[in-house]
Amino acid sequence: MTAFKVNKSYAEINRKIKSGDVVVMTAEEMIDVVKKEGKVDAARHVDVVTTGTFAPMCSSGAFINFGHSQPGIKASRVWLNNVPAYAGIAAVDCYVGATELCEDDPENKVYPGEFNYGGGHVIQDLVAGKRIHLRARAYGTDCYPNRSVEKEITIESVVNATLCSPRNGYQNYNCAVNLTDKIVYTYMGALKPKAGNANYCSAGQLSPLFNDPFYKTIGMGTRMFLGGGVGYVAWPGTQHNPTVERTETGVPITPAGTLWVMGDLKNMSPDWLVGVSLQGYGVSLSVGLGIPIPILNEEMAGYTGVSDAEIFTNIIDYGKDYPTGQTKSLGRVSYEELKSGAILLNNESIPTVPLSSVVKAREIANILKKWISEGTFLLGEPQFTLPSD
Repeated sequence: MTAFKVNKSYAEINRKIKSGDVVVMTAEEMIDVVKKEGKVDAARHVDVVTTGTFAPMCSSGAFINFGHSQPGIKASRVWLNNVPAYAGIAAVDCYVGATELCEDDPENKVYPGEFNYGGGHVIQDLVAGKRIHLRARAYGTDCYPNRSVEKEITIESVVNATLCSPRNGYQNYNCAVNLTDKIVYTYMGALKPKAGNANYCSAGQLSPLFNDPFYKTIGMGTRMFLGGGVGYVAWPGTQHNPTVERTETGVPITPAGTLWVMGDLKNMSPDWLVGVSLQGYGVSLSVGLGIPIPILNEEMAGYTGVSDAEIFTNIIDYGKDYPTGQTKSLGRVSYEELKSGAILLNNESIPTVPLSSVVKAREIANILKKWISEGTFLLGEPQFTLPSD
């Protein structure tokens, strides 16, 4: 076991939060603290570092229990504002996925499709208090004879509404370009021909998993900012892949860890759950997510001192290589370069376009800092941390 010079427990930090003696820094603020004071003194001085990210997270969705009708129904098909929701759960439960399209959407038949409304927009509208038209169909049973229900639901009228997102908060992602001669429309946005733009999607030094690269404090039970309310890490996210190439400081340079997150949708905000239309691709949901990192020792202080200049990702061609499953790195760039507004590829300057909002990420980190500093948000000690190998 590593002998650290600083050792704190979750209980100790939570006592400081309750007493008002806690010292909280955002991930951006912590960079200078570690640089000036060193890891050990920073660990003695700082108790919690807050992070944040706000970006489209396609693997998002919500479980909704819309309540029993009279007579009762065992719904086998459900639509919310004409967006299909999965009903193979129980009598009046359904799951609406962020990327599900409105049933009459022309999709890419009129290319490139506009994808004006889908599951992500339903979730935002529901959280905003808007009325959602629910339509349910059933085959009828002795205990649930009703075969059809149509009604208006709201966030207040439904019995339960739970945001349940099986893959959020990706730890790093590709920088996308297009080397073909025509524009391509992807989940990374529209990419101009001949590398006319380079799109990326991460808050960099503010992003949660960059500040705990080996998931030493993040796991089942970690309490977090989620969609404007309080949520929890429930499990490793789908596609969680910690065994990737990393820098000397442990930062992955390819897509790596992911989070399965959950929270009460009734306590969330449409400011932090926003339906997204991606031209030529589909719909999604931009999710606001922030995790407090407890500074248990100098190792965690060092991790949270990471800067954009130390975080790298690979440039990938989404015009030909990615669609054919033959991805290869065209080069490696730092998030400092990406955030500067342009990168160099083959000695050509290419403008960069962020899909994630650093402004929103910074706001999340500051909100979380305020909650903890005011004593209204305690840390949740994970029952087990995410797999790291």
